[in-house]
Amino acid sequence: MKKFCLRLIALLISTSAIPVFAKDAEKIAIPVHIGGRVLQEEAGGQNTYTYSWPGVYFAVDFVGPSLDLHFNDDQNIFSLIVDGKPPIQISKPGKLVYSVKDLDKGRHSVRLEKLTETQSSTGKFEGFYIPSNQKIIPLPARQRQIEFIGDSYTVGYGNTSSTRECTTEDVYKTTNTQVAFGPLLAKHLDADYQINASSGFGVVRNYNGTSPDKSLPTLYPYTLNDAGKVYQDSSWNPQLIVIGLGTNDFSTPLNPGEKWKTREELRKDYVATYASFIQQLHERQPQAYILLMASKAFEGEIAQQVDKVVAQAKA
Repeated sequence: MKKFCLRLIALLISTSAIPVFAKDAEKIAIPVHIGGRVLQEEAGGQNTYTYSWPGVYFAVDFVGPSLDLHFNDDQNIFSLIVDGKPPIQISKPGKLVYSVKDLDKGRHSVRLEKLTETQSSTGKFEGFYIPSNQKIIPLPARQRQIEFIGDSYTVGYGNTSSTRECTTEDVYKTTNTQVAFGPLLAKHLDADYQINASSGFGVVRNYNGTSPDKSLPTLYPYTLNDAGKVYQDSSWNPQLIVIGLGTNDFSTPLNPGEKWKTREELRKDYVATYASFIQQLHERQPQAYILLMASKAFEGEIAQQVDKVVAQAKA
């Protein structure tokens, strides 16, 4: 069935990919609807969209038979969805113009979705372009916005793998954030979404005590993973913030040299830091409901601490 779908889409949409050498003067950029945290910059009349968080997406509507996508990313795998048809996968395109051709002359909707997780690198998308004789259709803002904050469960770490035994490369190739629970829920509700999550990170402690100088709350304020520009977007006002954090704090034993001498010290730090993080989110987005997720695994240790966080936040 999968082969049939791929053959069918090839018949409906003609595509090509060519290296970028110069901007086509006869084509114009389309205003882009952006999902997720993106650093938008303008240089030489061209917009660039730099990203590192998972689950980022870009969408446009237009009238006409063709469209170009300008990539500058050799790190990520993408899905290109044209008019709701089966997605076309684009893997590590690098500096490339990807062309969609031979569409009918009517209205079309195109969506580009970042599938992979890249924690220590960034990529750039340089926009959608159409011939100047085609028509741009502005996309209306969605009424619903949901933000998801978390770890590998929220990212969708290796979620399309057919086996539990994976190499690092296997995990990279089989991670598809767009079919994790957050994007599936948001799409079902026709909501825009942000996936502000990073595999292996916790509230105060990361998996097995790694990267002790970082945590999800310390990464959270920034547009990218470089602790540079603080994220600010007046149009991002989610009605719901869903947080799932704690697995990495508690799933492994404390190691010698970590700052907590006992599990009880770790639990108290987790509860206090998590409650403070929620308070900061509430001050930033006072209109949003905040929903905390908690696993009952590990003898209920995570769920018990999250119950304490909820009680403290309510108080």
